[in-house]
Amino acid sequence: MHNFATPRNMTAAGLMLAAALLFATPARPQPVSITAPHIVLMDLKSQSVLFSRGAEEPLVAASLTKLMTLATVFRELKSGKISLDTEFPVSVHAWRTGGAPSGTSTMFAAVKSNVRVEDLVIGAAALAGNDACIVLAEGLAGSEQAFVPRMNAYAAELGLVSARFESPTGLPPAADKISARDLSMLAAVLIRDYPDYYRYFAVPEMTWSKVKQSNKNALLGSSLGVDGLGAGYAKESGYGIVVAAVQNGQRLIAVVHGAKSEKDRTEDARRLLEWGFRSFRDRLLFSAQSQIAYASVYGGAQGSVPLVGKGDIHILAQQGTNERFTAKVVYRGPLRAPIAKGAEVAKLRVFRGDQLALEVPLYAAEDVATGSLLGRAMDSAYEFAAGLVRSAVRRVFTRNS
Repeated sequence: MHNFATPRNMTAAGLMLAAALLFATPARPQPVSITAPHIVLMDLKSQSVLFSRGAEEPLVAASLTKLMTLATVFRELKSGKISLDTEFPVSVHAWRTGGAPSGTSTMFAAVKSNVRVEDLVIGAAALAGNDACIVLAEGLAGSEQAFVPRMNAYAAELGLVSARFESPTGLPPAADKISARDLSMLAAVLIRDYPDYYRYFAVPEMTWSKVKQSNKNALLGSSLGVDGLGAGYAKESGYGIVVAAVQNGQRLIAVVHGAKSEKDRTEDARRLLEWGFRSFRDRLLFSAQSQIAYASVYGGAQGSVPLVGKGDIHILAQQGTNERFTAKVVYRGPLRAPIAKGAEVAKLRVFRGDQLALEVPLYAAEDVATGSLLGRAMDSAYEFAAGLVRSAVRRVFTRNS
């Protein structure tokens, strides 16, 4: 991977990038006391991470697996492959494993009945119903086992690198895993990409089979403006919760995992959101179409291509401090010509101290045509020589390590 400071692509634009993001007085934002070891607080609009701790470690997801199940179902709904009025049958397996006999979270769907997708979605989103998730999985793929590859494929497509799912419910013995950072990204997808269905997370109560149940989200309806998403518990990783809230047009997503109790996870999430809403202000990093850096090009009519974002790039900075941000542009390169204007070719990564605060794609600002035969030959010679140097460095490092 290259960054903007490598010798071949260090440019005035790259130097300007560094200057724009470095401030004289370093300050790392510290939230009020949060006991959980795994935390992410994200601003949805800017996609900037305001605070994180232990965010990359894959954790047993337990009931939070249902967020991926619902994302997969929402995708099918949005594509038109099913509708909210589609009905799926409640199998004996779904009833016994996730329904009334299971002793787990359930919507109490009756065995051998047919249930509308909309009701199943509410049962899963608001009540964390295991029976609802199993019925949805069976209805869409024929079985839980056949549904799981769809979940994992979609997670990979979304870039959830830590996610590994074995079930649509998170019930043991399944060891579904996902990191706190990827949970925040998954929540952002549910909110941003599926607004017509995200609202079901905020349904306050549901009555099914004459059993009335309240939404499982303890923070729903609080003064914080919480309107989703879900919680879970596993012996291996403790208590976890993913919540989203809106105040004055700003939406924050908080992930807390590894808490010691239900009360701790709820209070940690509450304190995290309160701190986030009162402590940050918006900062413009780069305006739309401003040239952020240059990437090296192999075999092109020119040796580099300017990189731009898609629209303005913002980050939230803590109020009353001069935070230290550092940034780098990374790409697998050198890029190979031809390159079309608008092609996604790199990523901008902005760090708050040692925490990754923002990652956004960068695009080629112009076309780069294939270069002349002589130019391509010179590029090949350069890359061959550079490869020899890199190999020698690797050999020396191996001997000395």
